[in-house]
Amino acid sequence: MPLAPIDRRDLGLLVLRAGAGGVLFAHGAQKLFGWFGGHGLEGTREAMEYMGFTPGRASALASGLAEAGGGALLALGLATPAAGAAVAGTMTGAVSVHAPAGFFVTEGGYEYPAFLGFVATCISVAGPGRYSLDHALGHRLNRPWAMAAAFAASTAAAAVVLRRRAGALGSGPEQATPPGAGPVPD
Repeated sequence: MPLAPIDRRDLGLLVLRAGAGGVLFAHGAQKLFGWFGGHGLEGTREAMEYMGFTPGRASALASGLAEAGGGALLALGLATPAAGAAVAGTMTGAVSVHAPAGFFVTEGGYEYPAFLGFVATCISVAGPGRYSLDHALGHRLNRPWAMAAAFAASTAAAAVVLRRRAGALGSGPEQATPPGAGPVPD
């Protein structure tokens, strides 16, 4: 039986998933394990608390797991709707931190986390393509209802987190990063 011809769209989705998923995994691993020059869970906890995300340890763990786990799942093309929704929700929090600095990342702005969230959302909507574990498993974890449910849950969770952050920050001035810390990894 001859193999099916290579579809450039499926190949493009594979490359996009692998690249974006790899970047997201690395960011999450910085938060969770201190890999790739990151601060690890304790350093991320401190940064999260400073930025108004409480409790800090739970926020650091949730952010790290969403990035590392969501990135790994996107790269593999497994549970693609849930992976993309987890990343998009987490990037919503990151955007809220960087928004006061403006748009461009060169000024500390939200350009980069917004782009990562956008890419993860696009992959979820487009689907993982033929070269994915979702495809190999008959798309059991990649159904339209799963995408709707995952994004509804992610949106609700992000709204709760942002509301809590706003309460923790009060009406005081927001700072995008702790003094002297430079850009906070997303």
